Amino acid sequence: MLALIPLFPLLGFLTNASLGRRLPKTVSGAVASAVMVASFAVSVMTVLDLAGSPPDARAIEQVVYTWIASGDFVLDVTLRVDPLAAVMILIVSGIGALIHIYSTAYMQEEPDGEYARYFSYLNLFAAFMLVLVLGANFLVLFVGWEGVGLCSYLLIGFWFKKKSAADAGKKAFVVNRIGDYAFILGVLFLFVQFGTLDFQRLAGMAAALPPEEGVFGALSLATLLLFVGATGKSAQIPLYVWLPDAMEGPTPVSALIHAATMVTAGVYMIGRNAVLFSHAPETMTIVAVVGALTALMAATIGLVQNDIKRVLAYSTVSQLGLMFLAMGVGAFGAGIFHLYTHAFFKALLFLGSGAVIHALHGEQDIRNMGGLKRDLPVTYWTFLVGALAIAGVPLLSGFFSKDEILYETFREGHTVLWLVAAVTSLLTATYMFRLVFLTFHGEGPNPAPSHPAPSHPAPSHLAPSHLAPSHLAPSDAPSHPRTVAPSHLHDAPPAMALVLVVLAVGSAVAGYIGMPHGLGGDNQLAAWLAPSFEPPAGARPAEAEAGPEGALELTLMGVSSAIAVGGILLASYFWLRRRELGAALARRYAGVYALLLNKYYVDEVYDAAVVHPIQRGSERGLWRGFDVSVVDGAVNGVGAIVAEGSAILRRLQTGSVRAYASSVLIGVVVILGYYLWR
Repeated sequence: MLALIPLFPLLGFLTNASLGRRLPKTVSGAVASAVMVASFAVSVMTVLDLAGSPPDARAIEQVVYTWIASGDFVLDVTLRVDPLAAVMILIVSGIGALIHIYSTAYMQEEPDGEYARYFSYLNLFAAFMLVLVLGANFLVLFVGWEGVGLCSYLLIGFWFKKKSAADAGKKAFVVNRIGDYAFILGVLFLFVQFGTLDFQRLAGMAAALPPEEGVFGALSLATLLLFVGATGKSAQIPLYVWLPDAMEGPTPVSALIHAATMVTAGVYMIGRNAVLFSHAPETMTIVAVVGALTALMAATIGLVQNDIKRVLAYSTVSQLGLMFLAMGVGAFGAGIFHLYTHAFFKALLFLGSGAVIHALHGEQDIRNMGGLKRDLPVTYWTFLVGALAIAGVPLLSGFFSKDEILYETFREGHTVLWLVAAVTSLLTATYMFRLVFLTFHGEGPNPAPSHPAPSHPAPSHLAPSHLAPSHLAPSDAPSHPRTVAPSHLHDAPPAMALVLVVLAVGSAVAGYIGMPHGLGGDNQLAAWLAPSFEPPAGARPAEAEAGPEGALELTLMGVSSAIAVGGILLASYFWLRRRELGAALARRYAGVYALLLNKYYVDEVYDAAVVHPIQRGSERGLWRGFDVSVVDGAVNGVGAIVAEGSAILRRLQTGSVRAYASSVLIGVVVILGYYLWR
């Protein structure tokens, strides 16, 4: 049944892509949502079947067909579910199904044809992601890897008539190709070294080798190339720049990319190859450092952003950095645990922001919001649960997974990285509750206009997605008056509200499956995932020790809780009680504020160092000359050779039977003469 898991959304794509323009919206949305629910149902049955097996035998494989057979090398299209893949298929199909259901209401203003096109892309995205996580070897994974890259381009640029959306889609596509180039090199290097691309065989062969301690050997090089590919897909330094711009797509697309699919691919890939990375300590150190720096940098940027979706986008980059930090210190289970909880609260936050944008007829600037708590109660309370979870407030899902990362980082002796992660957690709580207070609390920046707002909201893509203030503008100063009267605000429609409530429940309770030993739990998720991070014949890791380790865990848990509460109190002081102080700080430290608001000018550096030189070279004929002389010359040269050769061969085809008989006779004489001569 494994093939059915990606096959269902693929069938949904084919249906809407071919028949969608002839179908009413209700049918298009229902088909797209139904196939995702069916995929989730099959995933649940598969995981239940897997859970009934002994821990060392939890694997189900299905060989779909033989893809490549060359000499001794045979590669099958094989799908495989083990504990790690089981968690991923539940996330992708489950969260994906909720996002599809939410989209049926959110995208209702689109014309029928565009509505069907949207759902066809959404289904295809989910199908490729499921192929990625089910693939039993690198080539099958790579099909899904490239597929989600293609679908991200299609969905981010969905409103392609809007230049910023089209540019954002192209940016995502190009940046991911850079990472994918390194990823392909890493895969080829592994094949040259080991002669196989199967994950299980690679893990077994790597386990037989000693770790490359103190040297940067072949395994370190291969895993580093794979990690560069992961920095593209999962938005880490230096290839993170595409993800904030991905906000140009519809809000449910942002939720799908950020919570359940594409950006988690890099984290999953490292977890899938945990044995390879564990034998390359130098690469692991690079992964941990890059993850920590990305988490801190993105958190500082998110602290001053004014677009509601961009705050969440940089939050995603930061949380992904924490996941890579966990992977880099060898806490693979903690990284996947945070991936799992993050799927709930980040999907909730993005869809909650979509409900706000929907209610405000396309408005995305949080400086033009405020006081929405009264008019959008369902959106507010569910959004608040998501914010508390990502902030790491005790007893919510984000607390358990984030605390696990901090604990494992400190226990492994990475004190500096732990400190960076702790500061990141403080900033996370601060900027998330800055977002909550500016959006839902207060009275709003301006009184509502006396004229009534339109009764039907305009499509969200007609509104500007990023309202960039001047670099000296106070963070809470409105950029323009609110255009929707409070009496015309509407909370999320039933389909959207239902999804928000379900995700809020998940954000609250999903973390209890990883209840730590320090609180009397047995961390069932870590025990479930452990076999996926070991060699095929390896034993399960020992359970966490009691005594001092338990005391250390409880101590760090208290520190983590204090950080979360401290960040919320800090945000409440500056953006709820004394809002003028936030504006005063922005004016006093205008240089720092401008640096953060402009995202450390990384995009500008890339433009100056890469984009503009290529453009200028093209304008001056440098690249055009190379293209015409070398590239086109090679292609045209091949064509000319074929044409000239054909002209010569054409002369032999005279149409004369006598000439053909003579040529046959001459051929026979030549052949007989050759054998007689030998």
